[in-house]
Amino acid sequence: MEVTKVLAVILGAYLVGAVPFGLIIARLFGVTDIRARGSGNIGATNVWRVVGLKAALWVYLLDIGKGVIVILAARQVDQALLLPDLFLISCAVAVVLGHVFPVYLGFRGGKGVNTALGAMAALLPFESAVCVTVFLLVVLVSRYVSLGSMAGALALPAIIIIEAVLMDRQTPAVYLYATLAIAALVLVTHRQNIRRLRSGSETRFALRSKGNKAGDHG
Repeated sequence: MEVTKVLAVILGAYLVGAVPFGLIIARLFGVTDIRARGSGNIGATNVWRVVGLKAALWVYLLDIGKGVIVILAARQVDQALLLPDLFLISCAVAVVLGHVFPVYLGFRGGKGVNTALGAMAALLPFESAVCVTVFLLVVLVSRYVSLGSMAGALALPAIIIIEAVLMDRQTPAVYLYATLAIAALVLVTHRQNIRRLRSGSETRFALRSKGNKAGDHG
């Protein structure tokens, strides 16, 4: 019975993560299928470029919110099968996998950055705030959202290691393993962006929207 409960919660986390808010919000704003426009990604940045800032803000909030809500809900579950940290991390990984591989869209979804941010912010708020700062600084200097996303994702396990080595702050090892796995997943989902960055063809971020192409995350 305990196994069934835990598996049901983790599956629920995946199904929440799989909700394609980028696709839904874009349709509400008049774009039938965001996957056929811009970079083809369902993430907030492509929504910004194709639909506009107002729609993108909704997608940012909802995709981040998926991660936050799953962790807050998981903390309310009374289970004895897994250690608390392992259970929460399992839910965090599940919600991110849901976003990247959504069952509702044939397992072709977004890049997982915003949903991972929401889950990690609920678990590691200080470290996540540092990662957001890294993201903003990289985007501000380079104007590449994809580069900022990857830098922010890589910063999280790096911060955990730095805290352990220099500050003697021992975060449970499961958080390091999970953040390394999520960072690796972010790099994989950004493989096309990496190729464009290397070739110099990646689109730089601009405040103006609608009609720009490529180089997004979500």
